[in-house]
Amino acid sequence: MIVPELAGSAAGELDDLRLACTEAVTRLLATGPDVVLVLGGGERTVRHGPADGGSLRPYGLDRVLRLGPGDEPTDGIELPLSVLIGAWLLDRAGVVTPRRGQSVDTDAPVDECRRIGAELVGDPAERVALLVLGDGSACRGERSPGYADPRAEPYDDRVATALRTADGPALLGLDPELSARLRVAGRAPWQVLAAAVASSATAWHGDLSYYAAPYGVSYFVANWTPTGSAGPSGPDERAGEPA
Repeated sequence: MIVPELAGSAAGELDDLRLACTEAVTRLLATGPDVVLVLGGGERTVRHGPADGGSLRPYGLDRVLRLGPGDEPTDGIELPLSVLIGAWLLDRAGVVTPRRGQSVDTDAPVDECRRIGAELVGDPAERVALLVLGDGSACRGERSPGYADPRAEPYDDRVATALRTADGPALLGLDPELSARLRVAGRAPWQVLAAAVASSATAWHGDLSYYAAPYGVSYFVANWTPTGSAGPSGPDERAGEPA
């Protein structure tokens, strides 16, 4: 729904969401990263390179996207929808910064998310900005994909608070079983983000710019930016951007 050509007559209803995403990407780039790493959920856990891509054709739009910038054809691993939308957001913003990707099994255990997050920021010589894609619950009302569940709104409120306050431990505390029951696509990517932040030895500031549940699915846009460092690398060592 975030891609206007796919939203059709409802495209205008999500203009605020698209604007928040554009602003988040702009703030991400303002940190001056060496690479943007797009992180999202998928059917399996895979590292992605710039040649990996995919098509929006299954969703009704004849458009092929590549993770890396440029018009070269895709000739690598097919991207899951979450990472594909991340590439679309970066293309839409005219981003030319080198890109990599990481898809995470949406059912990945918390310990696996911790391991992946620590590995993503393992190179102290590289400044990595994370663009994290993950929906909240899909059970916010009778017309939602998962029907109405009274646990959905409190769950989403907890996520919104964690994103607003850059509270990584709160994200790591999300229950995988409840998340699955509420059809949350973002639990595993959020926990990878939290683990990456915990490994950075940096203090973080959070800013939540969008939180709503159009069509019964919760969407969040937030920026996490470093405020200082407890380690030898100095301030602004890493930048995290969940969207």
